[in-house]
Amino acid sequence: MSRGEIDEAWIEEAVRRYRRIEALQAEFDRAVATVEVTVRSPDGLVEVVVTAGGRITDVRFLAPLHQRNPRDVAGSVQAAVTAAADAAQWAREKLHNETFAAYRPLAGA
Repeated sequence: MSRGEIDEAWIEEAVRRYRRIEALQAEFDRAVATVEVTVRSPDGLVEVVVTAGGRITDVRFLAPLHQRNPRDVAGSVQAAVTAAADAAQWAREKLHNETFAAYRPLAGA
């Protein structure tokens, strides 16, 4: 093929790959919105459910609060929310790695 000619096969392959990546991105976006991770505070008082996108969908207290110090309860909530943010990040990375496994950068690139 001489300079200036269009390689139709290359263009078709590029379009096919682009469409596949778009489909994978849509799949990833759906998974990030729906996959949930549950974490607990270190003391087991608070449980938080979070999506891979970082949206907290539920908070539960797993023991009575009436005789607990408010600062201790606040600390448990903070610890659980922090753990939830870390879990969401982990879940996003795991989903991304699974979804885009075939589209890794070339070695040395």
